[in-house]
Amino acid sequence: MANVFYLEGLKRLLNGTIDLDTDTIKCALVTASYSPDGDLHDFFNDVTNEVTGTGYTAGGATLSSVTITVDTTNNRVVFDAADTTWPNSTITARAGVVYEDTGNAATSGLICYVDFGSNITSTAATFTIQWHANGIFYIAT
Repeated sequence: MANVFYLEGLKRLLNGTIDLDTDTIKCALVTASYSPDGDLHDFFNDVTNEVTGTGYTAGGATLSSVTITVDTTNNRVVFDAADTTWPNSTITARAGVVYEDTGNAATSGLICYVDFGSNITSTAATFTIQWHANGIFYIAT
């Protein structure tokens, strides 16, 4: 689940500038040295300390099988996607940054930061983000 929402990204979601259904939504991996600032960071060019390594492409991976569902039992709207993977990779990451990719880092809006709780490493293996059972994030009423 998201640990930090970028306020500008949340605003862009609510005013329709970012459309989770149709826009390209990606997850980039970052090291423990990146400190997300939900108040000040607004676009992907604010993200520092993106991981590097075999099997990882700068900018991260596009989320697939994106869903937005209404959970009337818990009174929330849930954003989720298939688990994100980097096959045959050798990387170490502490967190993922979910963002809308416009093709330009200066206009690619940040959405949320997901801390893994500790560094995760893959060595010539598949690096997998298994998204939380409650989704990548949800907005509750």
